[in-house]
Amino acid sequence: MVRVNAATTDPLARIAELSGVGEAVDEARTVVDKLLGHRVLRRRSADVSLESALRGAHASAVLDGAEVSLEQVRAGEVEDARVKGALRVSGELGQLVETWPKAPRQVLARLHTLAAADAFAGDGADRLGRPRTGGETAQDPMGLGAPPSPVEVEARLEALGALLDRRSSAPALVVSAVVHGELMALRPFGWGDGLVARAAERLVLIERGLDPKSLAAPELGHEQRRDGYAEGLRGYLTGTPEGVRAWVLHCCAAVADGARDSLATCEALKRG
Repeated sequence: MVRVNAATTDPLARIAELSGVGEAVDEARTVVDKLLGHRVLRRRSADVSLESALRGAHASAVLDGAEVSLEQVRAGEVEDARVKGALRVSGELGQLVETWPKAPRQVLARLHTLAAADAFAGDGADRLGRPRTGGETAQDPMGLGAPPSPVEVEARLEALGALLDRRSSAPALVVSAVVHGELMALRPFGWGDGLVARAAERLVLIERGLDPKSLAAPELGHEQRRDGYAEGLRGYLTGTPEGVRAWVLHCCAAVADGARDSLATCEALKRG
């Protein structure tokens, strides 16, 4: 829970200075750089990105409660609204990169529209892309407890937008972790918030140049470290330096895991 303080010119940079964060960032960046330098990408970059998108979408939907195998997703044998939404989000992420730094609220609304199109079909269509109101509940697949009120959500979304507009000097991994954590803390839309938060994390990594071709799948790392994911989010919710630090460390590890998975994809393509 990162509060924007007018007296603090770059609060994200202060997070980057917490004990162990610099080392975790460097370790994750080393794995991502190794992925970006793989020879297979000279010819098969699009294939690796597509596989990463598919695997990431599946992992994100599973974290939101979907019970479906990767093989079923690959075969198109899914009816779960969470899986369909995750796939739509993943498919359009690249088109939102340029808009993200200029209008993050607009992009978040679009991500939710993509994520929740099936869940909010029919009479609920007017809720797509719109933050929840006082009479609307928020799903809680990670067991985080009651979310903030709609009034607080609105204030903190505005603060998050202001924070992003400052173009922090903090590493992309720190910025993406805070964006992800804050959206999970707020659960602004009530349904599909996890899909939106994890997509926003990936979007930051693309837009800030850590993973410009979206080759790594941090969602996969979060799913593989599911217990640590929930624990890290609870730490973030405390708003303490130690809690935020633990969350950032988890996110760095998840990005590294996603990059390693894509390295395995590269090696498989190399073998033919």
